[in-house]
Amino acid sequence: MPTSRAGTCNNHGFTLMELVVVIAILALAAALVLPRLTPGDTANLHRAAREFAATLRFIQDRAITAKTAYRMKLVPGESAIAITTILPDGTEGEPDDPILRRRLLPEGISIASTFTPRVGKRAAGEVVVTVGAAGFEEFTVFHLKAEGSDAVMTVMAYPSSGKVKVAEGYREEPL
Repeated sequence: MPTSRAGTCNNHGFTLMELVVVIAILALAAALVLPRLTPGDTANLHRAAREFAATLRFIQDRAITAKTAYRMKLVPGESAIAITTILPDGTEGEPDDPILRRRLLPEGISIASTFTPRVGKRAAGEVVVTVGAAGFEEFTVFHLKAEGSDAVMTVMAYPSSGKVKVAEGYREEPL
């Protein structure tokens, strides 16, 4: 018959305490990681605002370097934004850059309103923003909103410096 030596143990399992500690560590890790894996409405809104700001910077840089004016047409409450090139004769044409022809805002994100010092806040009707050969013609604020959420992101375009900034929440005044 097999016998055990003194001080050794023959059971090959885990204690209940060891199992509880491992499960607690796994639950803590899951609680920290899972919210970052599935983007919610707020995360999508933040990403859309950053991408929209980058596109506005691109339009402005393109207008300055190509000495070409662009016109953005949008309707608050909708996600569609049309960008056209202003031709020398004053008519509008299709932009030659494919980046300017793509969809600027993802599905579920829309422009809630715009603000310019000259016109004020516009939350309805068509809004036209001109980016001239020197960049944005006036300080312009875009308020982005996700469907089914109260969260708002603000994108501000500055004409004098050429900067485009993103801020959380609703703002009309320059940062």
